[in-house]
Amino acid sequence: MRLEITCSDRLGLCQDVLTILRENEIDLKGIEVDPIGKIYLNFPAIEFTDFQLVMSKIRRIPNVVDVKTIPYMPTEREHYEFNLLLSTLPNPVLSVDSKGRFDVINSAAAALLDAEKEALKGALANELIGGFNLAKWLDKQPNDPLIEYLQLGSASYRANLLPIWVSDSEGEPSFAGAVIHCQSEPLPLRVRAGDRPSPFAQILTQHASMKRLLKDAERMAQLDVPLLIEGETGVGKELIARACHEAGNRSQQPFLAVNCGALPDNVAEGELFGYGANVFPHHPQGKKGIFEQAQGGTVLLDSVGDMSPELQAKLLRFLEDGRFRRIGEEQMVKVDVRLVCLSRGDLFERVETGAFREDLFYRLNVLSLQVPALRERKGDVLMLAEHFVHKFSQQLQRPPVRLTPSCRDYLNNYTWPGNIRQLENTLFRSISMLEKEVLEPVDIKLPEMNAVHDQLAIDIDESSLEDAVKRFESTLLRRLYPSYPSTRQLARKLGLSHTAVANKLRDYGIGKQRRK
Repeated sequence: MRLEITCSDRLGLCQDVLTILRENEIDLKGIEVDPIGKIYLNFPAIEFTDFQLVMSKIRRIPNVVDVKTIPYMPTEREHYEFNLLLSTLPNPVLSVDSKGRFDVINSAAAALLDAEKEALKGALANELIGGFNLAKWLDKQPNDPLIEYLQLGSASYRANLLPIWVSDSEGEPSFAGAVIHCQSEPLPLRVRAGDRPSPFAQILTQHASMKRLLKDAERMAQLDVPLLIEGETGVGKELIARACHEAGNRSQQPFLAVNCGALPDNVAEGELFGYGANVFPHHPQGKKGIFEQAQGGTVLLDSVGDMSPELQAKLLRFLEDGRFRRIGEEQMVKVDVRLVCLSRGDLFERVETGAFREDLFYRLNVLSLQVPALRERKGDVLMLAEHFVHKFSQQLQRPPVRLTPSCRDYLNNYTWPGNIRQLENTLFRSISMLEKEVLEPVDIKLPEMNAVHDQLAIDIDESSLEDAVKRFESTLLRRLYPSYPSTRQLARKLGLSHTAVANKLRDYGIGKQRRK
């Protein structure tokens, strides 16, 4: 039960109120005094007749103007407001005492540290926050705020450290700890205060093969020759290409991309090489192509394997000396650009099937990177999932979401045929539809992977050894092919030659390019 007493200031008024409560054997749970002339009482519920008696006694106290019941105390409202604000803030906010132990922590910070807020209370912050010695800073009892980079969970934040000083009854200040407010977007762990962020730092990975690939890419970024990046759809080929451009000598010049597979043949040539005046009525003055617009910079050709034979021939001539003719013109145009090409799967397989020129392939394949599929990068699924969950929680301005252990297992065991793009889109859809603060397997909508019918249960009485071996080979290759759609990758996996695997895939009709 809570009362609000409106009164004018009088020495001893509070004592009179407390005397009435004591005489009626009422256990006071809390009292608050507002300087504007209000006293608030909090005590357990009592019988109605007793309550009426207490109210009448309080009203008869000199200088009391009014008494009424209220639903909550002012500090209770402030407490709920504070908790509501903290819980809905997308940025991590933490408070530590003077000894460096967590006192207050909001949902966003708890989600990053992968623990419940109550479990974190009292824990030493230095054991959970990296990148900065918080305990040493607190020992100095600082007066001035500080901006530092702190590591929380899987991300590094630019954070404001705000010292807390509280004055005692005599006005003497006492150091009480600090509030840590992480204001900026999370940065990859490789970015630290004072460092110039590497363009490759935005590519999150902890897998050894991917780290080696990024290290090779950083070296290749400085070389001014064509670069071929191969890999399945959604693995981040364009992200690596952009990082190569930004880390190279052409970073201040244009970076232009064109999807060769999305443009009809009669449009692609004009987009790449441009056309002269009066060639097309919708552009009577003519138009510069992508190569001219990117002068001095980088041109990205996505799905280069889908180019028509005519366009391949013109691109080959351009690679000879950087010269070409616009459509409808006779004079030569010379440009200086670096070419980066992307290919889904192994481009050499298209050479073998005659769909891509062999001489052009060797022109483009001066430097090459083979980006592994997400299912081959153990540990990266959960790392990326946590990154996307935090990113989308902030983007959707909702309380931070946590992944349950069963959800982690579910995400980690899925094969992700669409790779990182599929993981990103799946989590965005799940979080945008989520009505709670934890993500479970039931909240994630993923297509079931079609299981290959097990043909190994062979009736040996009805099959010769040769038939059984062929059936085993066919089943094994059909199971592995979705994970290793390049014959070169599959050959390395099985320890066979590229030719042997290509022949077997052709014999069993496995793979789209082998079906006539």
